[in-house]
Amino acid sequence: MSGVEDLDRHFREEVAGLRSPDHVAGPGGGRNTRTALDTRTALDLFDAQLESRHADAAARWMQQQGRGYYTIGSSGHEGNAAVALALRPTDPALLHYRSGAFYCARARQAGGVDAVRDMLLGVAAGADEPIAGGRHKVYGRRELAVVPQTSTISSHLPRAVGVAWSIARAKRLGTECAWPDDAVVCCSFGDASVNHSTAAGAINSACHAAYQGLPMPVLFVCEDNGLGISVPTPHDWVRRAYGNRPGLAYFAADGCDPSAAFDAACEAVAHVRKHRQPAFLHLSMVRFLGHAGSDAEAAYRLPSEVDADLRRDPLLATARLLTTAGVLTRQQVLDRYDEVGGRVFALAKEALDSEPLTTAAEIAAPIAPRRPDRVAAAARRTGEPPTVPVGEPVTVAQAITHTLADLLGSHPEMVVFGEDVGRKGGVYGLTRGLQRRFGTARVFDTLLDEQAILGLALGAGLSGLLPVAEIQYLAYLHNAEDQLRGEAATIQFFSQGQYRNPLVVRVAGYGYQRGFGGHFHNDNALGVLRDIPGLVIASPSRPDDAAAMLRTCVAAGKVDGTVSAFLEPIALYHTRDLHAEGDNAWLAAYPPPADHVPIGRARTYGTGTDLTLVTFGNGLPISLRAARRLERQGIACRVVDLRWLAPLPVDDLLREARATGRVLVVDETRRTGGVSEGVVTALVDAGFTGAVRRVASADSFIPLGNAAQLVLVSEADVERAASELL
Repeated sequence: MSGVEDLDRHFREEVAGLRSPDHVAGPGGGRNTRTALDTRTALDLFDAQLESRHADAAARWMQQQGRGYYTIGSSGHEGNAAVALALRPTDPALLHYRSGAFYCARARQAGGVDAVRDMLLGVAAGADEPIAGGRHKVYGRRELAVVPQTSTISSHLPRAVGVAWSIARAKRLGTECAWPDDAVVCCSFGDASVNHSTAAGAINSACHAAYQGLPMPVLFVCEDNGLGISVPTPHDWVRRAYGNRPGLAYFAADGCDPSAAFDAACEAVAHVRKHRQPAFLHLSMVRFLGHAGSDAEAAYRLPSEVDADLRRDPLLATARLLTTAGVLTRQQVLDRYDEVGGRVFALAKEALDSEPLTTAAEIAAPIAPRRPDRVAAAARRTGEPPTVPVGEPVTVAQAITHTLADLLGSHPEMVVFGEDVGRKGGVYGLTRGLQRRFGTARVFDTLLDEQAILGLALGAGLSGLLPVAEIQYLAYLHNAEDQLRGEAATIQFFSQGQYRNPLVVRVAGYGYQRGFGGHFHNDNALGVLRDIPGLVIASPSRPDDAAAMLRTCVAAGKVDGTVSAFLEPIALYHTRDLHAEGDNAWLAAYPPPADHVPIGRARTYGTGTDLTLVTFGNGLPISLRAARRLERQGIACRVVDLRWLAPLPVDDLLREARATGRVLVVDETRRTGGVSEGVVTALVDAGFTGAVRRVASADSFIPLGNAAQLVLVSEADVERAASELL
């Protein structure tokens, strides 16, 4: 078999050879009591399969016409329609990219949605496509409770676990949830994906929760076609890996047999719905037409292997079931096949004429909506009285602790979690006392897996909660950074804002710790965060800014669905002094509840006219101390604390740069990929014509002990660079 035409010909020939019934019982008759699949449901399943199969053919035809941009199809996987029909249309589904028949069946269940039109507009990248609006070909519809996923391997599984966890947690907290109380969360993926660390971690976290007795109503659906593009999956590997996992009910069936697939799916769904525990549904599938349009299967598959798959064609199996049951004659099967094909290709022709997105602004519009007035109003919202008197001097650590308490008192849907966050109070004690005050349902520990922590947060935000997750160290975030890049930051982009996952990730980071460190606990690598579209990066240095900016991040999440990385400088957590021991100059008054810092606004210290020092994080106290010594040399400086590293406060930066005409960027991150690259570029892009220099940490990992000072920016570096610039 080489293509769509061969697959079509094979189907027609095999149907022609089926034994036709002597009489047709019709949709309501001929039920086989050995299966839960009644004939009316079997017809719905067959129609969904036909729509999916013809949509694959139409996508390749559209590519030939120059207006089809996606050819990863579902042919051979049409048995997943049985899973959709075993679920309810209100059960949230996060789908594999071969889930065309599932999507068609879900649309038939719910009514009012033309699944084929949706899919083909996605293939054509049409702006009228209802979920992603031409930004990508995804399966998604809010009306169908289908959450859009891109061409990921298994990065959606941690989110699915988070959604499942949130259903019971929202009910426990008495807050509104996006899903019914008895919903089952379905996530599907391929057999090759079970080996990915993301899948392994997500399934483990589901089992870990179930082991503790926590409700975890998630159904993992592995569609096993035996291939990871061209690499065969070892025979029986999936069953061996997941068939005897404690806490994970295992169900298996031939996904090409409609009765077997439907029965197994019904049994698995019923188990999850009743027991609120995870299950693994393993469906054996086949794959037709290669991995995608460019995939030449002849290079790695034997003709005998392809022939064996053809004999298992799920469309033929359903046609055989319907004719055997006396529901359709073989001619009626072919007529139905052609009728659906005609309608699908008519929709394909319409999709060719759809309008694409036409401007960069239009494309980027859903990524990061900003409504600063509403965010300001939300940030000023108060619940319980402040945990400490307004105006009391606090450190950075104390400011964050008190602000978290104030926010938990103001937002009943807010949850705070991470490793060691509960009884211990966080690795540096910043959440100490919060669990005792607000309870274990709102402040709690997670297992040691950053992907699981972020996935929990993504599912919680998607479901209606307001998550604040803690990652112990910046270096640990790199283990799970794709959960921010590929999942958190894209959900609004690929759903035009219909779905969102408000999230604040608190991350202890940066260098300059004394007595403890090494590169894993003194990490200054921010490049992986700065290039994520729409991600807000907050970097407070002062206690009052830490409080006000945390309020802003939580409010922006609540109002706009903003995803924020809140970077906390470990070395400044408990700092009290700035210039001399005992001066308490790094303490600040705890700000009133109404105080917040708008996203993208900097803070300036001093009014010097000779030099503008631009910095952030630990660079702020370094620059302030250097500025005082430069002042003694007759050099009057002003120091700009960026505070927000994305989006950069460009307007404030330009104003302060033009005030002196000379800019020195003090960057504690690395010279390559560091923040200073973005600052200098912003100045150049804005037409700044003054002198610009930068000092940055070395392109090196940070070593242990005092050797760290050899690669990090120092006050002497700042003074030397300032003198050279002037």
